[in-house]
Amino acid sequence: MRSRSDHSPRGGGSTLRIVAGTLRGSRLEVVDADGLRPTSDRIRETLFNWLTPVIDGARCLDLFAGTGALGIEAMSRGARECVFVERDRTLAKMMAENLARLKVADARVVNADALGWLTIEPSAFDIVFLDPPFSTDLWTPAAQRLEDGGWLQADAWIYVETPALGIPWLPANWHEHRVGQAGNVRYVLYRRAQRDPLS
Repeated sequence: MRSRSDHSPRGGGSTLRIVAGTLRGSRLEVVDADGLRPTSDRIRETLFNWLTPVIDGARCLDLFAGTGALGIEAMSRGARECVFVERDRTLAKMMAENLARLKVADARVVNADALGWLTIEPSAFDIVFLDPPFSTDLWTPAAQRLEDGGWLQADAWIYVETPALGIPWLPANWHEHRVGQAGNVRYVLYRRAQRDPLS
């Protein structure tokens, strides 16, 4: 996710642009925060081109949401609902303010640790965005909790963004659907399959 926009709002920070959909061209105000790495416009455009056949009416989870750009882009393009989970209180507050300013309905910001939140009573999602800070090693434990905890629909789609040279272990029933790379960022859209009961 970390890439600074050239557009800076008053008072510092930066802005991100929603690429397409009903909110196309809208700007999201972004505050500086350790580990924040907003997914670039180019990657978001590619990802949502991949998701075009399934985004309409989807229920989405933006885990490690940061700016919320992935989830807000999903809502702009027809997703039915999105839950944003972000540990940093300032980022969560900015996200909620952006959602309110853009009048995005059926969106909920949760200020919580992502792994801790995944221990509550689950509710299955159609699409999950899994993009933790690159300085952490949270892909595998988050993926395990998503898979084992009942957070994924049987045929869910999971977007995973990682360093190009640091591919994490993920559940065996998450199958690569599309793969891309931009600089030192590798981004993959996975399709979940039912687990083999004998595995």
